Amino acid sequence: APRFNFCIPSLFCFPSWKGIAGCCAKTTTAPLDRVKILLQAHNHHYKHLGVFSTLCAVPKKEGYLGLYKGNGAMMIRIFPYGAIQFMAFDQYKKVIKKQLGISGHVHRLMAGSMAGITAVICTYPLDMVRVRLAFQVKGEHKYMGIIHAFKMIYTKEGGFSGFYRGLTPTVVGMAPYAGFSFFTFGTLKSIGLAQAPNLLGRPSLDNPDVLVLKTHVNLLCGGIAGAIAQTISYPLDVTRRRMQLGAVLPDSEKCLTMVQTLKYVYQQHGIRRGLYRGLSLNYIRCIPSQAVAFTTYELMKQFLHLN
Repeated sequence: APRFNFCIPSLFCFPSWKGIAGCCAKTTTAPLDRVKILLQAHNHHYKHLGVFSTLCAVPKKEGYLGLYKGNGAMMIRIFPYGAIQFMAFDQYKKVIKKQLGISGHVHRLMAGSMAGITAVICTYPLDMVRVRLAFQVKGEHKYMGIIHAFKMIYTKEGGFSGFYRGLTPTVVGMAPYAGFSFFTFGTLKSIGLAQAPNLLGRPSLDNPDVLVLKTHVNLLCGGIAGAIAQTISYPLDVTRRRMQLGAVLPDSEKCLTMVQTLKYVYQQHGIRRGLYRGLSLNYIRCIPSQAVAFTTYELMKQFLHLN
C-alpha cells in the first residue's frame, strides 16, 4: 500500500503555512460569498434582486458587518482546508507518479481531484455551520453563533450525520473543480515556461536553476484556472447549498437528495435563474480568490526553499 510521508501533527505545524494561501484568498472575498449564498438559496428578503442590487441592499438592511456573516466559521475552516488541500495535492502527486507510473497532465488532474475531496470531507461540518450563519438575516436569527449552531444541528438534525447534508453534490462537484483548477494552472504554467520562459518566467528565489512564473502571470493563470473550474461545477454548488440549509428553507422536503434538488431547482427556476444563479458573482469572487491562493502558494514554496 502507498505510504504518505507526513503525519497529522506535521500537517498543521510545518506545512500549515499552505493554509495561509486559502485564508488570504477568502478574506478578500467574504462579502461576495455571503451574497452568493443568499442568492443561490433564494432568501426571501433578496430573491427579487440581482447580484449588485443585493450587494447594496445587505448593508442597508443589516449594516456593513452583515456582509461578513459566517466569516468567523469560514476563517476557522479555511485554514485547515487550505493546508490539507495543498499538502494532499503534493503528496497525491508523488504517490500517483511513484505507485501508478502516471505523470504529466493526467497525474495533476487526479491529484487535484483527490486533494479537493480530502479537504472537503475533513472540514465539511464547519462549512455547514458557515452557510447556516451566512443565510440568516438580521431579526430572524435561529443560531446565535458558531458553537450554538453546532449544538442545534447536532440535536435537531440527526446527530453527527446532520453535519454532512449535501456531502454528495459537494464531493461530486469538488472533484472536477479542484481537478480542473490544479490541472489548468499547472498546464498554463508548464506551457508558459516552455514557450516564453524569458517573457513569463524568472529564476526561483530559492533555486536560480528553477524557473517560476512572474507574480502577475501567476495571478492571471490562477484566475483563469478558477473561472474554468467554477463554470463546470457551479450547478452542483447550488445543489450543495440548498441541501446544506436543510430545515432553514421552506421547501427543504423537496431537496433531500442531489438528483431531487437538481430537478427541483431546474423546474422551479430554470437554468439561468436557478442552476447558474449568482455565477457572475462567483466569477468576481473566484478569480481573485484563486489568483491569490495559487500565487501565495508558489511564493511560500520559494520562501521555504521547496523548489
